[in-house]
Amino acid sequence: MVLKAFFPTCCASADSGLLVGRWVPEQSSAVVLAVVHFPFIPIQVKELLAQVQQASRVGMAVLGTWCHRQQEPEESLGHFLEGLGTIFSHEPWLQLCRERGSKFWSCKAIHRQVSAAPDVPSEDQVMLIFYDQRKVLLSQLHPPTVVSDHQDGDTMASTGGLAVVFDTVARSEVLFCSDQYDEGPVRLSHWQSEGVEASVLVELAKRASGPVCLLLACLLSLISAASGCRLWKLWPLPFIRSKLSTCEQLRHRLDHLTLVFSTQKAQSPAQLMRKANMLVSVLLDVALGLMLLSWLHSSNRIGQLADALVPVADHVAEELQHLLQWLMGAPAGLKMNRALDQVLGRFFLYHIHLWISYIHLMSPFIERILWHVGLSACLGLTVALSILSDIIALLTFHIYCFYVYGARLYCLKIYGLSSLWRLFRGKKWNVLRQRVDSCSYNLDQLFIGTLLFTILVFLLPTTALYYLVFTLLRLLVVTVQGLIHLLVDLVNTLPLYSLGLRLCRPYRLADKPSALQ
Repeated sequence: MVLKAFFPTCCASADSGLLVGRWVPEQSSAVVLAVVHFPFIPIQVKELLAQVQQASRVGMAVLGTWCHRQQEPEESLGHFLEGLGTIFSHEPWLQLCRERGSKFWSCKAIHRQVSAAPDVPSEDQVMLIFYDQRKVLLSQLHPPTVVSDHQDGDTMASTGGLAVVFDTVARSEVLFCSDQYDEGPVRLSHWQSEGVEASVLVELAKRASGPVCLLLACLLSLISAASGCRLWKLWPLPFIRSKLSTCEQLRHRLDHLTLVFSTQKAQSPAQLMRKANMLVSVLLDVALGLMLLSWLHSSNRIGQLADALVPVADHVAEELQHLLQWLMGAPAGLKMNRALDQVLGRFFLYHIHLWISYIHLMSPFIERILWHVGLSACLGLTVALSILSDIIALLTFHIYCFYVYGARLYCLKIYGLSSLWRLFRGKKWNVLRQRVDSCSYNLDQLFIGTLLFTILVFLLPTTALYYLVFTLLRLLVVTVQGLIHLLVDLVNTLPLYSLGLRLCRPYRLADKPSALQ
């Protein structure tokens, strides 16, 4: 008969002692959880197993002995190991031994009660299977069913394969609470026996996280209450807030921080993973913002940007003036309506003149404005990028005005031409019923309609050209802002924590149903 023994890799270098774990008779397998070191008192070992069994509801027993011959001489443990089998009396009794100076192991499973001769115990073959307890605990692949042992009289849950191993290790966390420096009567070796003392800072951080999260949650609730005040709902504040990317990003960050520092426990692993992704995203955002802040305030780069902003604005205005002068002539050899072309060109040139005057009026305050904007980077890189998007929108406001004027004028002409075209066809638009109905027109109406249609048709190329040029300029600005918003959304929504687990610890993201099937 072949028996399977699941042995933890962390116990391969442990001192000689007892194998503590759970026996699964249906699968003829033994799950080793820890090694009890010599010296010990048997009654204290039994009391420890009873406490663990009561807390975890998993049948614990002493499965056999473990002998590390590189650390202990064989003759000093021979008779003692044989006597332990009569004290704990488990069937079968495992005897695992690591040979001196070799990588080979000696594995035996002895049956004393079923032996034909009382002095000659029968032996079974043992298949030794190594597993990592830390990965098993972190993967959380065990089903949420209560598994009990036949030794306690309970009914075994219907789980098969590796699910029993996962469930046994996961429910035996009480056994892993002691380390090698504990002053208890029983000293164990398991996956955490070498690392519990190193996690003191982690435990202190866990203890302090509750009050810190409560304090931050109260602070965020006050900020949320202040942002929901009726004063912010007075016109035109809601309109301005909806147009500014900074306000939208601050609102998103407030929602993210409220979820991250919430005192409510996560209801599911998906919600816990979402909170972890948000926390890592916020930390990365703040770290990148601080790096940007240090870069801006070193070597007087803010002053250099402020000095270069006005010449850049003058250069852009000069290029726009050249473009309008080109449109006021004969662009690409097209025949334009000279009167309308001159009116539109002078109208837009006057807007550029007003905008340049405004920029020169604000030039003494630009450096101070950029300095305060740079301080906002401590809130995160996304906030700084949102402010940059708003600054671009303000600096190109004249281009937006040109686009709106050209679009409105073009739409009015298209609407007039479509209405006059229905006049030639003997139709009209019924406003009450929202449909096109037949209509009879007299001679004067047809004459005036023909005259207006001719005027609009000859003026349409000039209007369409201005609309096309300003639409392309507006599209260029929107593309730049879109790239900035794409970077902001990437930082906000990229699951960095999940990607890190996928690269470093993929077993943490293993699918439960597929892993158990």
